Amino acid sequence: MTLKKASSDWTQADTDTLFARYIRTRDPALRDRLVVLHQNLVRYLASKFVNRGEPLDDLIQVGTIGLINAIDRFDSDRGTKFSTYATPTIVGEIRRYFRDKAWSLKVPRRLQELNQAAAKAQEDLSSKLGRPPTIQEVAARIGATEEETLEAIELGNAYDTVSLDSKMMSDSDSAPLSLAEFVGAEDESLQALEEYGDLDKAIECLDPRERAIIVHRFFKDMSQAEVAKQLNISQMHVSRLQNRALQQLKRFMNEAEPR
Repeated sequence: MTLKKASSDWTQADTDTLFARYIRTRDPALRDRLVVLHQNLVRYLASKFVNRGEPLDDLIQVGTIGLINAIDRFDSDRGTKFSTYATPTIVGEIRRYFRDKAWSLKVPRRLQELNQAAAKAQEDLSSKLGRPPTIQEVAARIGATEEETLEAIELGNAYDTVSLDSKMMSDSDSAPLSLAEFVGAEDESLQALEEYGDLDKAIECLDPRERAIIVHRFFKDMSQAEVAKQLNISQMHVSRLQNRALQQLKRFMNEAEPR
């Protein structure tokens, strides 16, 4: 038997002989040949997961890791066909890839495993009890605390996030709103309220006449002529006092800003 023999010409007996030689020698070249011989098995199993959004080539690479592990652990003396033995290992490696890498948000491994266990427990208990199980019942089934179980179930939503541009369902005739329009945002009026408090304190620092001019002009929307008449001074005097008051307010507000 030669390693240069075409893969299509290999018989099961050739493969068994190659496995026997590899188990005996652990020659990397023999393992590489076994990997090549079973690439079709990896491709076939990886193709079953292509509808989950990951490229087939990536899944084949991941499945090949499972194949190598199976080759290293295979014992031909047990009488099990290699493809039968390797399939769970290859599929398990691909599933682990999705569990570890394909989540949209980073989730600790323990919570990922608990999420899988909780989902299976919920399904089993629902079938057995004829109703949705409680968190306490699920926690008891998977051997976790109620807090861990609830957190694991909630973090299952991190597997697949939703774009803020996604359109929400609408029963009206108008165009559906996007998810972003339902998400809360910082209320700009809160910042304005804080600034208004600083401004109020700054106004209190003005002398009575300057304070009156600012209040009449900017809070009561009076003209300079109306303010001049109200305070019994000239309009030019109002203009000078207003400019001086605004300069002082600007200085007070700058000093009030956090450094």
